[in-house]
Amino acid sequence: MHSAKDAFLVKEWLAADADARAPSDASLGEGVSCDPSGCVTQGPGGAFVALATRPEALADDCERAALIVTARPAPRGCAASVIDAERLRRHGALMLRRIRDGYAIDAVKPGGVDRPWSPAVPGDGEAETTLRPPATAPRPAVDATPSEADLQGED
Repeated sequence: MHSAKDAFLVKEWLAADADARAPSDASLGEGVSCDPSGCVTQGPGGAFVALATRPEALADDCERAALIVTARPAPRGCAASVIDAERLRRHGALMLRRIRDGYAIDAVKPGGVDRPWSPAVPGDGEAETTLRPPATAPRPAVDATPSEADLQGED
């Protein structure tokens, strides 16, 4: 946790999920790796989910992650599915469930719904119900092992 606000939010999410753990429970961070640019975790099937908090993290995350959550716009040609600030502003909190070729989405604020405390965004239609990665496939991992011809005697 970084602040009391973070602890409060985690406490509320845990309660809504009927999870009795405390926000300080170490198990909540298992499998999550963070640095100053963001966090990553491995999801079902080995795909990575990234939280990019700085712009410099996006290029790397676009190549390696299946899903990125960020407040910043994703670069053109990003191979990952992206949930950005604009999508969250339009639809509110999102619940994602992994499906075969992406994620099924349930939005708190479906598109076109006008509420007194949250007016509909003009021109905003129905909310997307699935989130699929762009047609550009991520580049395959490159084997960095040097070939036998490149090795020198002391290697």
